Amino acid sequence: MATRLEALPHRHVLTLPTEPSAVRLSRQTAERALTEWGISLRHPAVGPALLILGELVTNSVRHAAVLSPQVTVIYAAGADCLAFAVHDRHPYQPPLYASLTDAGTGGLATVMELTLGLSGTAVVRGDADGKGKSIWITLPLRALPL
Repeated sequence: MATRLEALPHRHVLTLPTEPSAVRLSRQTAERALTEWGISLRHPAVGPALLILGELVTNSVRHAAVLSPQVTVIYAAGADCLAFAVHDRHPYQPPLYASLTDAGTGGLATVMELTLGLSGTAVVRGDADGKGKSIWITLPLRALPL
């Protein structure tokens, strides 16, 4: 999927303390934003997108809070694309695609399985200073086969 994220007409940024309540608040904010943007919460990509978002924010809360007092979620959408990023200030950049071969379940393996199952993409982008990263997920909003 070659969507230019800067070109997406809808965007919302949410910054929260890196604590467990961030998971719920980030999902609630996503639901509100999608509704405001005219994207049905019943769209087949939305449920998995909310699960992916919850997993990524949970990972920041569990693993980055010691170095990152805040987590930022960026939401973006267009007519045929939904994108979001979870940013924290912990330098570790997880190997997303390697998680598919891990024996474990949950976490990044779930994120990647859902993302790829929806024909989406996942990218880790490091901060310029090397002290943080964003994990970007992009999902198509076209009709999915049944």
